[in-house]
Amino acid sequence: MTNIGLLLAMVQRIILLFFVSFLVGLSKPFFTIDTSWLHLEISWQAIILFAGGLFLIYKSTSEIREKVEMPHHDEDEVKGKVIKSLKQAIVQILIIDFIFSIDSILTAVGMTNGLSDNQNHNLVLMIIAVVISIIVMIGFANKIRRFIDSNPSIQILGLSFLILIGFMLITEAGHLSHTAFFGKTVGAIPKGYLYFAIAFSLFVEFLNQKIGKSLKKNEKKKQG
Repeated sequence: MTNIGLLLAMVQRIILLFFVSFLVGLSKPFFTIDTSWLHLEISWQAIILFAGGLFLIYKSTSEIREKVEMPHHDEDEVKGKVIKSLKQAIVQILIIDFIFSIDSILTAVGMTNGLSDNQNHNLVLMIIAVVISIIVMIGFANKIRRFIDSNPSIQILGLSFLILIGFMLITEAGHLSHTAFFGKTVGAIPKGYLYFAIAFSLFVEFLNQKIGKSLKKNEKKKQG
């Protein structure tokens, strides 16, 4: 039942990818602001990236606040929902996935935009990533859930990555719209900085996990 919902969610994400990629590809400005202190060439590409960046930052900070102030909020919501049929389960999976697809699609756009001049190459790369993620979810969903539940710092780290990607989308929108304040243009953040920050943060988290396990083993030995 869950697998059917996940497969339909994969199709839904791929369709959404095509739609977002089409909008991001509309780079021709349709409105220009040119004053003594501000220059701005507005295009659908810039609007999507800017709005997407704001959405990621808002959604991530809201999630972090909920997890800090109301750690059992998600559990209470799940317990309050009773699934009575296959159709209801599939519909619920699709609705939830659509909401979270917006996050993941915008994240994918932020991480791949500008990697290649050919938008089709970026689209194919994102579709492959979506298919692989769904396969991993089908095969290891319960293990991943248990790991995340037992390591809440991973959740906060992931949400922090989304804030970083959201900020990158906003600066990318400013760069692509040739935004200039008092003659100072907005530059694009190189993707290498993003990948390094994510890799470095994951490495630090890995060290923290190892240290935590070592401390627990030492405490057990002392108590034993």
